Amino acid sequence: MAMARWWRLLSLLVLVTSAWACGTAHAQETMGDCTPNAPKGSTVTATLRLEQHKRSVPRVTSDMTVRVPKQWPLAKHLTFGERSKQYRQAMRCLLLGNETPGARTEWRPHDPVVTATDKSVEVHYVAYNWITREKPVLVGPWQVIPAGKTWMIYLWPPTLRNIRWDEIKADLGGLDFNDLTGRASSSTETDVVWKENKPEDVQVQVDPPWQRRLPVTLEESPWITAGIASWWVCASVLIAVAAIRVKRAEAAAVRQTARQPPEGMAGRQPAVGVSDTDQRRVTRFTHTLLEWAGLSAGVALALLLFVQEPDFSPATGALLYIPAGLALLLAARPWSPGPSPTAPGALPDEPARPGDIQRRQARAVVAPACAVAGIGLLVIPGHDVFGLPWSLGPVTTTAWGRTGLALSGLATVWLWLAALVAWAWRFAREGELLRERWTRQWDEAPAQCVTIVGCLLANVAMALLACAWWSHQRRWARIHWLVDQQPTARYNAYLTDLFERFSYTDLRCTFAYSWVLTGVALLALLRLRNMPPRAEGRRRYGRFPLGPSRPDILLIVSLFAFFVGVRAAKFAGASGLYGIWLGLNILALYFVLALGRRWSVLSQLGEQFCMVRLGTEQHQSELREKAHQYRNANHQMHLLDRGNADGVTFGQLKEDLHQLHQWLVSACEGNDPPEHISVLDVTLAWGPEGHWWSNAVRAARLAFWFGAPATALLLYYQTWDPYARQEILDTPIGLPEFAANLILYQLAWAVAGFTLGALWRLLPGHRSQARAWILTAAYGLPTVLAAALVRIMDTDHRQLLLYAALLLVVLTLTSIWMDMATFREERQYWPSRFALLLSVYQMRGLSGQITWILAQVVAVVTIFTSLTR
Repeated sequence: MAMARWWRLLSLLVLVTSAWACGTAHAQETMGDCTPNAPKGSTVTATLRLEQHKRSVPRVTSDMTVRVPKQWPLAKHLTFGERSKQYRQAMRCLLLGNETPGARTEWRPHDPVVTATDKSVEVHYVAYNWITREKPVLVGPWQVIPAGKTWMIYLWPPTLRNIRWDEIKADLGGLDFNDLTGRASSSTETDVVWKENKPEDVQVQVDPPWQRRLPVTLEESPWITAGIASWWVCASVLIAVAAIRVKRAEAAAVRQTARQPPEGMAGRQPAVGVSDTDQRRVTRFTHTLLEWAGLSAGVALALLLFVQEPDFSPATGALLYIPAGLALLLAARPWSPGPSPTAPGALPDEPARPGDIQRRQARAVVAPACAVAGIGLLVIPGHDVFGLPWSLGPVTTTAWGRTGLALSGLATVWLWLAALVAWAWRFAREGELLRERWTRQWDEAPAQCVTIVGCLLANVAMALLACAWWSHQRRWARIHWLVDQQPTARYNAYLTDLFERFSYTDLRCTFAYSWVLTGVALLALLRLRNMPPRAEGRRRYGRFPLGPSRPDILLIVSLFAFFVGVRAAKFAGASGLYGIWLGLNILALYFVLALGRRWSVLSQLGEQFCMVRLGTEQHQSELREKAHQYRNANHQMHLLDRGNADGVTFGQLKEDLHQLHQWLVSACEGNDPPEHISVLDVTLAWGPEGHWWSNAVRAARLAFWFGAPATALLLYYQTWDPYARQEILDTPIGLPEFAANLILYQLAWAVAGFTLGALWRLLPGHRSQARAWILTAAYGLPTVLAAALVRIMDTDHRQLLLYAALLLVVLTLTSIWMDMATFREERQYWPSRFALLLSVYQMRGLSGQITWILAQVVAVVTIFTSLTR
């Protein structure tokens, strides 16, 4: 009942909004005929600039100045305000003539600047547009036709054809060109000029290099579609391989547990073990991952078959998308198979029945999902109610008909959003990523949880529709800026097109980010394999492990490649190579880890040392105490060199340091460790926590907050670029994608920090900041290929450098705070965190760290400044 009232309210809201839009906007189709040509005595100067920055697509800019005599009847109207009907009519007759409204999609940095003198009125009009496809581009009086290897440029204004053009100039940005008419007055390597010529005398053939043509040619190429498809295929294959490897590792751990001797036999510690309950839990979750891998790949490939706008009707789209979204939601099965504290109607001490809980949760999910799907599909048999034909392709555009289309589109988007949330919940629940009170609330009151989540998703769907509406309003105002604002059938048809495309456009946008679920699944599997010991006797590790196991390393490097590494492909202008980039980043990180097995601090000390000195919390406390003694001895030796130490001799300090080194040697099976490794290096290499998972979580939190300024800088750069800014403001999914980029940047920094913390003990480097550099290098190794792609695509390599520099800054700051957290027990003895850092690094080391960070910040500022010039 509550859901029915809610949907009636939503339907009424869409109806009122649609009716309001029809009553408040927009353009009438004609305003009366205009004379095709401007009056006699007019003069014109025009300039065309064809430019392509390395960070953007080719842009065409028209700069035209028209002087008309005051004898022209409409001349004085040009000096009226922009909202004046007379002004719009005069400007339209001067610039557009009788062109069909909406034929031009050019942008304007500002309204035309009008200057009146005693004898004339001067109009300065600037417009620009981008060449994104092999289709004619109109901008001001110019027409650019990009086709194949040559681009044609014509001067063919709607008006101003039969008057004198004082000067015509085409600045072609150094591209090779050919004046087809041969009537140019002068030319240089960069531009060509005509004086006292007519528009038909301007015909230029431009021969851009193939690097400039490639982005335009590939925009609709099937290779781009294949590259995007490879992203989902590789992601599905990777998650399937990870699940299978983990399943085999769990089975092997169970067999090893069954064969191992009782604890303490022969004086040996028990081997790594896993209980049957743990093994069943992990096995069940791997089956879930395999389901998602197959389903995700199948759905992605099905959607990519319709990358171009589909040819079928809105009714056919609804019959495809709504059942598919409902099936994807039900396949997630977010209802829990486990018990809950209590069940409705049960006594306080009576345990809940898992089957009852599961049925209640299933009903809570299935009922509203089917209701939403029914509302979306009922628009088809009830098309007469909305004044629509069976195909839902409106013959007459009415507010009520658009309401029916909006309901169908909102239902489609809601179902797909709910499906993705259901899969995310299932991954997080089975992987035990959620807090206990959340899962308990889901067990006790599933209907309430579904209602809350459903309302939130409805708000998101409405927000997506509002963003699409707003962008369409901006586009309509831009292309009909000289048309009197009255409601017409043309605007109604334009608005109806928005509702027809809404579900398909936002569906692609929504599923485009479904790869984040793969990251959630990998993280959940990693968490499930590394849970702390439980009360029922779970014992996965007899001692604290040195680092992740091999199956865990695959999960970690996959997370890094997904969230951090593939950004390089975007900045290199090779988005279609995401699948290749994913594999390259994984291989690069494995290469770095291979170096770590030989050159990391703990690897050089040997496995025996880690077992004897680092296996328990007591051993780690002893190690930190030894590191404290080492720092004090070095500090006193520094004071002794300056003559400020009392009651201590150089021999005593040297003996103390020797004893500390012998403490390391005694645990290395008689093999002397390298002389440059001290107890302080070992302590910092171990990290602040006992288990590597805790190190990873701490580093992820630090990197998330340190990455916030980096995210702000990248988003500012994104909005600074004119083309990117127009994409954000003037496309239906521009604002949602901007918000998604904000979230993904923050996730990238957090995952980078998580990887640094997880591999903290395995990465090579004598100092902690070296580990940050090594991990950044792992990101940078695939840029060898990027360098070739940057040269081929003629993109700007500084974008890659900026992202790498920001990543290095974030990881460096994270590593410094990790070192400070290692000695957090000493925080009470120091007046500030800076004093604690000074104690850890000593004066010379801390000054080096500060210098290193400042150098990184200077590099970031330098790269960013050069990009935004």
